Amino acid sequence: MSARLHRLLRGLLTLAIALAGLAVLPAPARAATPVCALACDTLDPSKAQRDTFPVPQVNLNGRILRLHVSDPDDMAWASIDNGVTGDAVWLDRSWDRGASWDGLLGKASIPGTWTGTRTLMYNLTDPVGHRRGWVRACADAAGVTCTDWVYPKVCDGSFCDGADPATAAGDDRPVPSTTLFGRTISLHVDQKNGMAWGVIGSGGTGDEIWLDRSWDNGATWPEGSSLGRTRVSAGKTSARTAMFATRDPRGLLFGGAVRACGREAAHQEGSCTAWVRPAPSRARGAADALMASYQPYEGWWRSSWWNSAVAVTSLIDFAQRTGRHDYDWVIARTFEQNRGTFPAGVRSSDAVEGHFISRAIDDAAWWGVAWLTAYDYTHERRYLNEAVTIADYVHQYWDTGTCGGGVWWDRERTYKNAVTNGLYLWLTTSLHSRVPGDTVWGGRAATAATWYLNSGLINGSGLVNDGLTGDCRNNGQTVWSYNQGLAIGAFTQLWRSTGKGQYLDTARRLADAATSSTALTRDGVLTESCDTGTNACDDNQKQFKGVFMRHFADLADATGSAAYRTYLTKQADSIWSTDRDSLNRLGQRWAGTAPNQVDWRTQASALGALTAADGR
Repeated sequence: MSARLHRLLRGLLTLAIALAGLAVLPAPARAATPVCALACDTLDPSKAQRDTFPVPQVNLNGRILRLHVSDPDDMAWASIDNGVTGDAVWLDRSWDRGASWDGLLGKASIPGTWTGTRTLMYNLTDPVGHRRGWVRACADAAGVTCTDWVYPKVCDGSFCDGADPATAAGDDRPVPSTTLFGRTISLHVDQKNGMAWGVIGSGGTGDEIWLDRSWDNGATWPEGSSLGRTRVSAGKTSARTAMFATRDPRGLLFGGAVRACGREAAHQEGSCTAWVRPAPSRARGAADALMASYQPYEGWWRSSWWNSAVAVTSLIDFAQRTGRHDYDWVIARTFEQNRGTFPAGVRSSDAVEGHFISRAIDDAAWWGVAWLTAYDYTHERRYLNEAVTIADYVHQYWDTGTCGGGVWWDRERTYKNAVTNGLYLWLTTSLHSRVPGDTVWGGRAATAATWYLNSGLINGSGLVNDGLTGDCRNNGQTVWSYNQGLAIGAFTQLWRSTGKGQYLDTARRLADAATSSTALTRDGVLTESCDTGTNACDDNQKQFKGVFMRHFADLADATGSAAYRTYLTKQADSIWSTDRDSLNRLGQRWAGTAPNQVDWRTQASALGALTAADGR
């Protein structure tokens, strides 16, 4: 038989099997777009951290088809064994619950003399694209077949899609119900467990209720359309769906949004509630929403370098204060993906030269704070070592030749300002407390503290202006909350490490000035100058207040002051009641005034405030 005729007959046999209903490829496949999560598609299976078989293997004409999954990598691959030359295996990946799929992913054929082969690895989900996938293994071996799709249900903790609402820990209705032809459609949420279900009431036989689930704030929902679709039974007036999860920790998808939708039996149109993101606690709700913007493959929040350092610091503080370990993996991921070198424009407008160092001295110092915080939380020595490397770099720009001391803001030595020197003071005193047998950092901290107090950065009202003039005087520029906060935190740490009351007195003086002056507090709410009127804060200023709250909370812990705790609570209460939408997105203006700005930077800043108020 000729090879051509053989191929023709084989094709006809495959077609006959398909027509008999044995094939599972009823829809055309799409061209695949490469996905990167913790790794990029086409990773070699030899690098998998785990090999599990979550769906049954399939016997295809004596061949064994398996789907392999490594949950720690969030990736899958397929294999075929007991085969012959030319047998093929591949993956299908669907983003819309199996309605269509990227087909023939990693297709591999058994070579001569072999009896099996495998594909490369492909991602199960696409966190960057806010898509949750289903994956299956398929084979062509004198017929075509596939395994079941893997992970059609989302599981979060002890709850999975399809759970009975009777098992919910609570029944909250966070948004108004909607009505349609006299029917009431409502969304119900178990806030504690992040589960939701829909209810249709005042209805009739055949009315329908379902949930939609979106991983991108309600912009799209192909994987989560019509979840739990249920009809009102004959003789009944209401129905409810099963419960569905809003977080997929295995798939690195956090902060999923849900809404309830319904339809009256005699009409095609439907109506839906607003989208909602559950909040098991205020801080957890804020953290979930922040993580929706994290880029797992690159290991940062895209477009802002120093802001990402502050964001990961906020997540670590969240873990420390709440005891939640949901995002512990982010610490190592951020560290490992960013400690190398990057050309200008990739991570920062400046080149990053390794060890988180660039020409902006304060940018490097923010990363030093992040890794010292990571060391405190994890006790991994590599984070402490990194902080020392960064602090040594910052110390190179301590210069007694101008203004008698102080650290320059940039390599060009153009400006001595409060932020860089506040960071240096905090880093030096913190390293002194953490480096065993230190004989260097403590002395540097004492020298920096004396210089800071005498530099003129603190004005007569106890507020920290932005920096010094060319002739070493207070330049009278804007009082920003993060400069005030860094000084509060640095002097609090100095008191912790030395026991000298003068340092704690300074921290108190700075804190009292911040809470009583309209330069930083209005109607009891922390307020930047760019939060007022029609002003807008730039991408840097959006995170200033969270920095303040972090260090103010440290002072509150050190002193046990009821007044300071009340101030912290006031900020958290104002944010949650006036500056939050139904998706737990938190804005720049904590008093909730307009115009407001909302992005991941304002989210990280507000998370710092919620965490500071004990992560409730």
